Amino acid sequence: MQESGDPSHGSSPRYLSADSLQSLQLNPREIAASIEHLLLGQKRQQAWNAPKAVITPPDGRYMMATLAAADDPPFLAVKALVLNPDNPQHGLPSINSLVTLLDSRSGLPLAVIDGNWITAVRTAGLSVIAAKRLARPDASIAAFIGCGVQARSHLQAFAALFPLTGVRAYARGPSRDSFCQTAENMGLTAIACQTAGEAIRDADLIVTSVTLSPQLAPFLDAHWLKPGAFVTMTDLAASWLRESMFVLDRIIVDDLEQESRMPKPLADPALVRGDLTGLVTGEALGRQSAGERTAFIFRGLALGDLAVAGLAYQRACEQLPDFPAE
Repeated sequence: MQESGDPSHGSSPRYLSADSLQSLQLNPREIAASIEHLLLGQKRQQAWNAPKAVITPPDGRYMMATLAAADDPPFLAVKALVLNPDNPQHGLPSINSLVTLLDSRSGLPLAVIDGNWITAVRTAGLSVIAAKRLARPDASIAAFIGCGVQARSHLQAFAALFPLTGVRAYARGPSRDSFCQTAENMGLTAIACQTAGEAIRDADLIVTSVTLSPQLAPFLDAHWLKPGAFVTMTDLAASWLRESMFVLDRIIVDDLEQESRMPKPLADPALVRGDLTGLVTGEALGRQSAGERTAFIFRGLALGDLAVAGLAYQRACEQLPDFPAE
């Protein structure tokens, strides 16, 4: 990976908007490779990932901050995020966030980056890393429970990784039909399902991205998963019935250390077989048979934010004519 530019030359931090980030055309494979590079760097003590800090006010908001740093490439990223279930009533996304990128040697600021784009792309990148090792390589049908930003980013990522032919979609809001149209525009057969079970039962890949709220009651049953299915739960598994999770043959979380510090585990620790770093290094086993039901359950990994923000910054320095400012 490239070295960062020397911030002592007088450049000032610039803002990378979602439109600017989209124009960089980072693809799912290079995003996953960037995250994997930092996961391996963590094992070599060249990258560091702090457990996330979370504030949960009684009105249902979810506030989070993440911190990660690396020597190769020499970046530090801090992300601040607020999830407010009431935002859509005011025409705003449920989640809004910002990433600040610093030089990890000097501490000088390099860029301020749209955190919503980073979060969407990073989350799909984490799922790709898990899916490469936990899903069947011939997976062709993907189901999406929740059809918002995360569903769209995962659709793009999984379509690049697997031989997808069809999509099943279920959502309680109006996003389902537009999501199906997006899938059809990609040449996929899309079915708008009336129930979550209908979407899940025949799927090889399942993505759940149900918006978190105090009113959310679990409604997804792991018994619906067919043999060989892989599910990635971007919603902290909050939409899944915990008593059904024992059906899963292999559960991987994003970070065992982070998980050990959380007051409420994502899944029964006795069911967890390792974390994402373990999958990448081989310390945790991936899929062992064609019929295994596997799952990736995750809170989000600060190293992922760092990897995507750093890659975007490097690419912006190469491609955008006025970036960084002098």
